[in-house]
Amino acid sequence: MPLQTQSLWPCRFACVGLHNNNRRSRTSATTVRVRAMRAVVQRVESASVEVEGRIVSEIGPGLLVLVGIHDSDTESDADYICRKVLNMRLFPNEDTGKAWDHSVVQKNYQVLLVSQFTLYGFLKGNKPDFHVAMAPQRAKPFYASLVDRFRNAYNSDAIKDGVFGAMMKVNLVNDGPVTMQLDSQSPKNTVDAAKS
Repeated sequence: MPLQTQSLWPCRFACVGLHNNNRRSRTSATTVRVRAMRAVVQRVESASVEVEGRIVSEIGPGLLVLVGIHDSDTESDADYICRKVLNMRLFPNEDTGKAWDHSVVQKNYQVLLVSQFTLYGFLKGNKPDFHVAMAPQRAKPFYASLVDRFRNAYNSDAIKDGVFGAMMKVNLVNDGPVTMQLDSQSPKNTVDAAKS
């Protein structure tokens, strides 16, 4: 009796076909399509951005936020990310001893924003593909409006950013380490947004 095997059909993410009693049946394809602004938030003791050998931004204690902008992002995605980053309770309360009690705003710490389109990369074979990220011509003003949103929502002097589109060296001392990922339109976040 021939050995039963598993075969793969090419598709964008993964569609698996199985041999079952010599009959090929394709399982229902589950395609995970993320349409959201993505932020990777790291609690840091310090962080800086260097461009062409020159430090263009630096912060002390606070948050380093890598921002990936999806092609379909809107102002509501920017609102969500701004609100959540500034209110995430990632810092300890020295008075009560609670580990996850204070936000960056409550601590009067700084935020360093860095645009990173590679957060929306995926592999085609071994080659990265970034076509779902917002095109640079649209992403540059959109990212600038996100930075302004943070500055208007908090202390403008406490918000720093890198240089959009530049080759940057990002240096940081991760405190913990503590790293969180936020997607503005994941199902859980949609519920959170409705409640907040």
